[in-house]
Parts: sequence; structure tokens; C-alpha cells
Amino acid sequence: MQKEGMNVEQILPFISEIGFPALVTFYLLYRIETKLEAVIESVQALPKQMLNLKE
Repeated sequence: MQKEGMNVEQILPFISEIGFPALVTFYLLYRIETKLEAVIESVQALPKQMLNLKE
């Protein structure tokens, strides 16, 4: 899947080939991936923020 999203013409063949439940699963995994990236960035920035609070 593209990061910008998919248009309807790209989605329709997936529905006919793999079925609606599989398409929903891929969509939800894509959404979770973007949210996990934000969580990872926050966790990586946490030590720097904690050092700034101690000073």
C-alpha cells in the first residue's frame, strides 16, 4: 500500500481477489503501522526529555 493512500480503482481488484475481510485487515494494519511509528518516535525522544527535566 502507498503511504498517501489508495484510490478506488486500486482497491476494487483487491476486493475481488482476496475478499473483503482480508482487505479490511490490511487497511487496519496500515493504520496501526502509522500510529506505531508515532509511538516509537515518542519513546525514542523520552530519554532526552527526562534529561532536560533533571537539569
